[in-house]
Amino acid sequence: MSFPNVRPRRLRTTAAMRRMVSETRLHPAELILPVFVKEGIAEPRAVASMPGVLQHSRESLRKAVAEAAQAGVGGIMLFGIPAEKDATGFGGIDPNGILNVAISDVVAEVGDSVVVMSDLCLDEFTSHGHCGLVRPDGSVDNDATLAAYARMAVAQAAAGVHVVGPSGMMDGQVAVVRRALDEAGYRDTTILAYAAKYASAFYGPFRDAVESSLDGDRRTYQQDPANLRESLREVALDVAEGADIVMVKPALAYLDVISAVRDMVDVPVAAYQVSGEYAMVEAAAANGWIDRDRVMMETLHSIRRAGAQLILTYWAVDAARRLRADY
Repeated sequence: MSFPNVRPRRLRTTAAMRRMVSETRLHPAELILPVFVKEGIAEPRAVASMPGVLQHSRESLRKAVAEAAQAGVGGIMLFGIPAEKDATGFGGIDPNGILNVAISDVVAEVGDSVVVMSDLCLDEFTSHGHCGLVRPDGSVDNDATLAAYARMAVAQAAAGVHVVGPSGMMDGQVAVVRRALDEAGYRDTTILAYAAKYASAFYGPFRDAVESSLDGDRRTYQQDPANLRESLREVALDVAEGADIVMVKPALAYLDVISAVRDMVDVPVAAYQVSGEYAMVEAAAANGWIDRDRVMMETLHSIRRAGAQLILTYWAVDAARRLRADY
């Protein structure tokens, strides 16, 4: 049998060889851990649809972020679960609300050793579960919501957060948040914009985790899963409005979007490996159908390969430990 003396398999012969020629590398500092903190509980509670994920108490939250910092995780994204909700989501703006006090707790625990981020959205705090203020006819009032986001951003910055993450997909949200932060003297507070956030069915377990009150859907403001060009327009607008980092959410079903965004912008690109993506792997692994650890790392590498420099993932601590062991 005769063929050219080109054998790509030479570069796969050993683990050391494969590691040396690897085209895509993950680093623990590129991983961001989403964390939930619930008001009024003394002990952490398991999220049934997300094995291994907890609703934290304030005390267990501090321990969890210290553990993440020790593992080398680059950032923490905080989500608050209030004891009470109302139509305006005031708990997200209240300086004494669970998210804002949790920000202060975490910053006191880890300082600048980990980037402390917070979700900037009303959905966890509203009785109707929408990401914005709702008119009497049930529609979301974009511009009234922007005023609430401005107040929420300043409250989070005052609590000490390093990065705010406006995630509601309201038109103009980045510009309003940037202006509010600057006028309040928080010019160094970074904005991670949920620039292309799709109206996805992969969010189901997350809504369990935050005890969402949503009745209906968010298709009038989140992206249509069928669209790419529209998302690129959203991303361009957010960058023009002052976003420091842009994010695509979810990740695995939108690798093409991540790649297109990476080619278009000159700011860091993040992707959120969401609750449904996590839960599917954990469920299949629990049934013995897949190798959990290999699939975990394979999915993370695929997101990184697509162009995401930063990855929000519920596996952040586990993956960071594995990566550090490999270095």
